[in-house]
Amino acid sequence: MSIFVLCFLLIFSTSLFVSGQNQSAYEVLQKNNLPGGILPHGVVKYDLNKKTGFFKVYFNSTCSFPIDSYKVKYQSTISGYLRTGRVRQLQGVSVKVLFFWVHISEVYRDGDDIDLSVGVASEEFSVRNFENSPRCGCGFDCYRAVSSF
Repeated sequence: MSIFVLCFLLIFSTSLFVSGQNQSAYEVLQKNNLPGGILPHGVVKYDLNKKTGFFKVYFNSTCSFPIDSYKVKYQSTISGYLRTGRVRQLQGVSVKVLFFWVHISEVYRDGDDIDLSVGVASEEFSVRNFENSPRCGCGFDCYRAVSSF
C-alpha cells in the first residue's frame, strides 16, 4: 500500500511542473502580465511549478548585453517566483552599475512600466522597451541595426 501512495505522490508532484511543453517561457510571462522581452533570446527550456510559482529558465550559456547605460548579465540558469505582474527572489540576473555588478532581485510591472529592483533601489523602463527579447552581445540594439538597413 505504501508503494501505491509513493507512486501517486510522485506522479502528482511532477504534474505540478510544466517543462515548456505547451507554451514557451516568453508566452508564460505574457500570460502573467509581463513582457516576454524581459528574457533574452535563447531559452532552451524552463520549469514552472504552477502551485508555488517557482520557475527555472535554462540557456546554453551566460548572456550579457547593454540596456541604455547599463550592462546586464544572465547566468545559464535563472530562477525565481512568478506571480501576475511580478518576479520575486530572482536569482541569476545582474546589472553593472558603475564598476560593480549588482544582483537584480525583483522585476515588477507598474502600469506601462517595468521596474527592475536591486533591493533598495530600482530603475523604471517602459514596457514598450521589452516588446522584443534582447540578444546576447547586442541586446536591443540588434533590432535598431537591422531596421536601419
